[in-house]
Amino acid sequence: MTTASAASRRATLWGATTVVNWATLALFTQWAGPVPPFLLTALCFGFAGILAVLMFLWRGEGAALKAAFQQPVMGWLLGVGGLFGYHLFYFIAQQNAPAASAGLISYLWPLLIVILAGLVLPGERLRVIHLVGGVCGFVGAALLVGPGGFDWSGEYTLGYLVALLAAFIWSGYSVASRLLARIPTTAVAWNCLGAAILALICHLIWEPAGWPQGANLWAILALGLGPVGSAFFTWDIGMKRGQVRLLGLLSYATPLCSTLVLIAFDLATPSPSLLIAALLICGGALIGSGMLGGTGGRGKAAADRS
Repeated sequence: MTTASAASRRATLWGATTVVNWATLALFTQWAGPVPPFLLTALCFGFAGILAVLMFLWRGEGAALKAAFQQPVMGWLLGVGGLFGYHLFYFIAQQNAPAASAGLISYLWPLLIVILAGLVLPGERLRVIHLVGGVCGFVGAALLVGPGGFDWSGEYTLGYLVALLAAFIWSGYSVASRLLARIPTTAVAWNCLGAAILALICHLIWEPAGWPQGANLWAILALGLGPVGSAFFTWDIGMKRGQVRLLGLLSYATPLCSTLVLIAFDLATPSPSLLIAALLICGGALIGSGMLGGTGGRGKAAADRS
């Protein structure tokens, strides 16, 4: 194994931990209580950014922090815009369409990552197995919506469209991060703080002031430490140095893992569709990665021919 391939594998593993991290998002959000979405976003991103800055300073990386703050304008636009923009449109979609349906549409981003990576990244090529794997993952995720499905009456059109926009924003942010790989992951700390400031402004404009009754500060801190904090750093490492398409396929496991976590804490009920979804999601990741084509060079050759 070459040094480059070993580094890519490590970065991919770091990126894969993000899936586990994001699986706790729904759980901690439930435990956080009735916190307005923009206030919740501002608190989580603010805590994540401050904690990251302090950690880098403690590790003696003050020079790296200063250099990251001087990142190009495109880095600021992509970083802050991606983190804040996705959550902005995701929350709008949740407020204007059924939660499960809006969530599924926004979860088109793993499939879009697979497609965009093959179309725009240097040295990457979109193959049939990538599309098949992505579609299998999407169908598996669709089963998690439940029997209600989508309401196409027109009442929720805005919510559906905004959810689709959110999917394009996050997939675009993720793939474009690879094109800006020269910007260090340290910059994510500043991007989190920038997103927190924008979210706070939105909170002051559109949401009621005051601390909501029943909110749990410890759950908010857990969100900022995990799924709305450290997850963005590991995702950045994976997108910039790992296997982008494989991470896109693995991301379909997030709603499945999230559902399993909710079941474990008695906040959701197991069902036969969950087993089918698990098989489709895991099978889609295996198909899309080319691992089912064989081992060693024969598996790689089969993937290349497809």
